[in-house]
Amino acid sequence: MESIIREGTPKTPSIRFDAGKGIVEIRGRSIPENSTEFFEPLVDWLDKYSENPAKVTTVNIHLEYFNTSSSKSILDLFKKLEAIHKSNNEVIIHWYYEEDDEDMLEAGEDYESIIRIPFKLIEVQD
Repeated sequence: MESIIREGTPKTPSIRFDAGKGIVEIRGRSIPENSTEFFEPLVDWLDKYSENPAKVTTVNIHLEYFNTSSSKSILDLFKKLEAIHKSNNEVIIHWYYEEDDEDMLEAGEDYESIIRIPFKLIEVQD
């Protein structure tokens, strides 16, 4: 299965979805013009990945900021990961937030309360 690797832009996060290593990584800013269009290939990739996932899937989310439409798309990704987790595969989510960024911490807590996957909320020092 092919990996998806994209460099970040001022409006879109960098993406690293690597099936061989079981890594799903999103970092940067997510304010794309059309978040559904941006995230749809990632959701589709997770659908295919779920057919034969790695023993452990490590998810690293390190966003500085994301808009409302991105939050819905991120939830869609988490729902796909939750399905992988429910089929007896280990999924670990690392949600990174800057030391003083209460909004990003709360966003991680909100997703954690919705999705039934272990979350690790990780504070990053500046």
